Amino acid sequence: MSTSYPLHKIKVVLLENIHPVAVANLEAAGFTVELHDRAYQGAELLAVAGDAHLIGIRSKTRLTEEFFQGATRLWGVGAFCIGTNQIDLQAAACHGVPVFNEAFSNTRSVAELVIAETVALHRSLCDRSAGMHLGQWRKTATGAHEIRGKTMGIVGYGRIGSQTSVLAEAMGMKVIYHDVVDVLPMGTATKADSLEALLAEADVVTLHVPATEQTKNMIRAEQLALMKRGAYLLNNARGDVVDVEALAAALKDGHLGGAAVDVFPREPGKNISDEFDSPLRGLPNVILTPHIGGSTVEAQINIGQSVSARLAKLMNNGSTATAVNVPHVTLPKLEEDAHRVIHFHHNRPGVLGKINSLIAEMGANISSQYLRTDAKHGYLIIDISPEHGEALKDRLLAVPETIRVRTLW
Repeated sequence: MSTSYPLHKIKVVLLENIHPVAVANLEAAGFTVELHDRAYQGAELLAVAGDAHLIGIRSKTRLTEEFFQGATRLWGVGAFCIGTNQIDLQAAACHGVPVFNEAFSNTRSVAELVIAETVALHRSLCDRSAGMHLGQWRKTATGAHEIRGKTMGIVGYGRIGSQTSVLAEAMGMKVIYHDVVDVLPMGTATKADSLEALLAEADVVTLHVPATEQTKNMIRAEQLALMKRGAYLLNNARGDVVDVEALAAALKDGHLGGAAVDVFPREPGKNISDEFDSPLRGLPNVILTPHIGGSTVEAQINIGQSVSARLAKLMNNGSTATAVNVPHVTLPKLEEDAHRVIHFHHNRPGVLGKINSLIAEMGANISSQYLRTDAKHGYLIIDISPEHGEALKDRLLAVPETIRVRTLW
């Protein structure tokens, strides 16, 4: 099939060992896919992906302003994970590059890990297992507890927090939560009057907040001191949410009974071969995991399917629905008797008037037009008669507010 740009020439670079289902989906769309099992940064990243039309990353690769300046062919970014703090979203938008992530697919994986950690800490399972491997037979009920009847305090009651709430309640726990916005509780969970009230009441505190200036070091020595003696702290959110030095001190002096930490302020940049250090290493009843909260086969399959589908749809018909940094436009299938002109522009008064005047001067027939804007950017799609598509593209490039233009047919 003849298309505005040969499908096999659309280059997709996937980094950090993204699940093969994403490769299969994008190749099925006709694109050429290049797969890498590691992260790249700076000049090395540009050398690998600077000529890509689409790039897929996970949490280690940093997409900076410099990258978007150099990757002049780039039309879309897929973050095959929940977070997008590794991407300069504003820079991407300023270069007309939509960014897609997947905020739902690994929700269950993280929630199940929280429940597993809660049981393991109450039974000191990791320490008992390590002891057995050393030949130590420590059969005692001292310090071992059921989680039924205990109170779980959930800080951040979004998708993961609320899913954790359901599982904890099913295990017989009482659930209280704290969130900065009003959210509907699941089951019989109740909202705590404040973070301080939650910390004082909970037997287990689990954190599920994003990385923002407001959440940075939100759990410090003062907050840890408010927790019950012998309580447990779980952080599967972001590394800079907890002051790990203060957490280590609270564990060493016996104020806390244990902790489970999956994210850290400083994490190795690559994979298995990198060394890891933390003041939490070597402490009893402390579970340390290498940022694997969402790392299950099921989650990676779901993420691979979801994000790759949206990248393919962006290239095939221009849809930006669910993008995290540009206006959302959901578009119908392009009809064979029209060319689609896709126009990213700075959102300034009069832009649409200029464009429509150009079209009127050309005497072109518009079959449909779609526009969405945010405070800084506009995304305009025009389905126009085939004989006018390329000519309109050339004229739009001369409009001062234009960021980029693409034709699609």
